[in-house]
Amino acid sequence: MELKKHLQPHAVLIPLPLQGHINPFTHLAMKLASKGFTITFVGTESTHQQMAKSQSLKDDGNPFSHAQKSGLDIRYAKISDGFPLSFDRRANVRQFVEGLSHVFQAHVDDFLENLVLSKQNPPISCIIADSFHVWGSMIAKKYNLVNVSFWTEPATVLTVLYHMDLLKSNGHFGCHGKHEDTIRYIPGIQAIQPEDLPSYCQDADPSSSKYVFKCIEDAQKADFVIGNTVQELESSTISILQEQQPFYAIGPILPTNFTKSTISTNLLPASDYTDWLNTKQDGTVLYISFGSLANLSKQDILEIAQGILISKVSFIWVLRHNILVSGERDILPLGFEEETADRGLVVPWCSQLAVLSHPSVGGFLTHCGWNSVLESIWCEVPMICFPVTSDQLTNRKLVVDDWRIGVNLRTGRLIRREGVAENIGKIMSRSNEMKKNVEKTRMIVQNELSDEGSSEKNLNQFIEDMKNKILQKN
Repeated sequence: MELKKHLQPHAVLIPLPLQGHINPFTHLAMKLASKGFTITFVGTESTHQQMAKSQSLKDDGNPFSHAQKSGLDIRYAKISDGFPLSFDRRANVRQFVEGLSHVFQAHVDDFLENLVLSKQNPPISCIIADSFHVWGSMIAKKYNLVNVSFWTEPATVLTVLYHMDLLKSNGHFGCHGKHEDTIRYIPGIQAIQPEDLPSYCQDADPSSSKYVFKCIEDAQKADFVIGNTVQELESSTISILQEQQPFYAIGPILPTNFTKSTISTNLLPASDYTDWLNTKQDGTVLYISFGSLANLSKQDILEIAQGILISKVSFIWVLRHNILVSGERDILPLGFEEETADRGLVVPWCSQLAVLSHPSVGGFLTHCGWNSVLESIWCEVPMICFPVTSDQLTNRKLVVDDWRIGVNLRTGRLIRREGVAENIGKIMSRSNEMKKNVEKTRMIVQNELSDEGSSEKNLNQFIEDMKNKILQKN
């Protein structure tokens, strides 16, 4: 009987409280629960408050209410991230990140202590923490839990970060714009340009990347690392990671039926974009979204808008709510929305998967966040890449140079409206080569998610290995 109890793992999932991390964690919770896990999903009060405002969420913002009603054992909890609800996390990113590594850790510690003392049934057996938390190994050791690190970016980025010592010894660390020679010495990566390294490795100011390096050090202490990537798409880099520690590529972690999913992680109400998309012909709409616009200059936005005017393409453009509510809607050129009223729609938020999967969408102008890349592949939508920071720079390399399913919006730091229009034309024409490549890549991903595919096999192997590790600890 004791053996049976331990064979049903009870995992505590703790994402980084940012939208791009919450989404894959939410879908991971569903996937593991469907495999027999008990899940305790830890959100923050701030995120919960935002989610509760969404019209698509019922039951006071609980994103798992439908799953719970269908019999999956997912327990939803919310704790403080260490800041008052009124604190502007977007406007004070550096302070917020610093708080996550100290104050939030204390709240997580208190929460887990209470959870362990309450003698949960089944008992807590493992913690699955975002790799961008710096304290996962400490918390797991304190409560004798199996330590799982969830890496939400491509394996290529993790491989680069695991070999920072090589970048330093070869003079490529913190050398933004100083070297143009191709890097060929990172194990598992045949070739990468210095400009395609994650921004953490390019920044000459070491204090700006200090937090990320702490995260990597902690991830290397994990019992297991699971990655939201696909074995076939990053086979050589994943092989190198697996030589260093148990790494399982189980992605892409997406909802099974995302277009009609009852699980929503959007933080704002949806607009009437679906009805609008239904009026457009197949493959004629360009979807535009950059994650947070805080990293884009007004000049960038202006050039993109002017390029859209030149191209005369139909489009749906997500201008994030933090821009809209701050009274800065005038970042768009004067008269832009009026001039494009018959072919364009500007919204504060949308369900990205629902938009990308719509037949009318034929291209995606994106900042190359990893979730966006995976979702675009799944929906067979080629990309116009406009990376800004962090892993986005490396993701662009994978999309454009390795898989050839997208084009670059700019070369260097500046963009021009004529170049924007030209690249929109390349993507929206759906050239035979681009179309074949994105269809081929999508087929690879689909095959790996099948019962006999690597992602499903890796997930099952991870579960088996983790169960054995739980038994060893008990």
